[in-house]
Amino acid sequence: MKRQEAVQKRTFTKWINSHLAKRVPPLVVTDLFEDIKDGVMLLALLEVLSGQKLPCEQGKKLKRIHWVANIGTALNFLEGRKSAYRGSPIKLVNINSTDIVDGRPSIVLGLVWTIILYFQIEELTISLPALQGFSSSTSSLDSSTSSTETTSPPVKRKPLPPQGGARKALLRWVQQTATKRLGLEVKDFGPSWRTGLAFFAVIHSLRPNLVDMERVWRRPNRENLQKAFLLAETELGIPQLLDPEDVDVDKPDEKSIMTYVAQFLKHHPDRKQSDSDGQTEEEVTRAGFPSFSREQRKSLRELKMWLDQLERDAIQAQETEGNLAQQYQLFKSLRVQLEMRRNQVEGALQSTQRDGILTVDQALVKQAWERVSNRLLDWHLQLDRSLPAPLNMVGAWLHEAEGALRQEIIIHQAHDVTANTVHRALEQHKVSME
Repeated sequence: MKRQEAVQKRTFTKWINSHLAKRVPPLVVTDLFEDIKDGVMLLALLEVLSGQKLPCEQGKKLKRIHWVANIGTALNFLEGRKSAYRGSPIKLVNINSTDIVDGRPSIVLGLVWTIILYFQIEELTISLPALQGFSSSTSSLDSSTSSTETTSPPVKRKPLPPQGGARKALLRWVQQTATKRLGLEVKDFGPSWRTGLAFFAVIHSLRPNLVDMERVWRRPNRENLQKAFLLAETELGIPQLLDPEDVDVDKPDEKSIMTYVAQFLKHHPDRKQSDSDGQTEEEVTRAGFPSFSREQRKSLRELKMWLDQLERDAIQAQETEGNLAQQYQLFKSLRVQLEMRRNQVEGALQSTQRDGILTVDQALVKQAWERVSNRLLDWHLQLDRSLPAPLNMVGAWLHEAEGALRQEIIIHQAHDVTANTVHRALEQHKVSME
């Protein structure tokens, strides 16, 4: 395997795992080229990133035809999305299901890069108000990098003049907010980062009190890189996607460095005022939908923080020792808290856009709600199964019934068709329980 492919494989695997860790239950990719073949991990990743539920063939006896179907579902989902920069559908160049199923390294890496670009780099760079004047492009990246996207459903925006794309926007952000102030010259996402100084400059721009640049200038490359990655992880919560030995080379891999550096954008203070602050009222009206106010965005962020805390409380409560009655009491108290917020969450997730696409903040709230709801549901099922017979069987039956009722039923114009669909679902549940 080429050195560049090996570096990308390590970086992209860590990036994927940092997102799959948010899933309930979490998943882990160990060998990217092998684990992606059946499409299960890929669809799980897209669900976490988008906040949407995707159909997936699962099971230990899946055959190649099922793998191809899963990969096809993932590719169709991506092609149905729109680039945050171009506003046009994502193009998957020379990427097809069979190549992914065969685990072809260059194709797999190309697909993952497309997802990173669409679900992270584009979305984060275009949402910076200070960059909006120069960051749009008819192509997501300029000619030096390849195809295609970033973090949850895209926010529809007024088209911007084509001037460079996501790569230039990210580089300009680094130059304007971090390196120029310290007299550093960063011209690319390759050799300019070898010494580790640029990474420290970015951290310094976000949290000046964390970095003593005088000491950084005097240290060797590897030590700087190691300390910068550790500092970013412990203080900013940014996963260590890069290894020092992969950066301290003549030609570091640009895509890997871009993937890592883009994570720092989440901590940029200006980004909190994106969307509504970045456009005038006239521009928003021309775009065809009302934008969220700063207070609405603040409310969404606070709601997500509350849901994240409730999930942590649920995890801690499950690990608390106690008899079954005490466990039920803990579960009930958390479940009541969640239900009391249901109306607030449903109201917050009402889309303001013509095409029904959620904003980034809305998608994150939706994702957090589904994650904590699923955790509590699994805990409830675990508790019911711990009951003495025959109560444990009754509990399992009730959960199966609730699952059947939660299944999404497509409403047909002909009411008898809808009625038949519901009837079949209930009959299947009845047969399975008998």
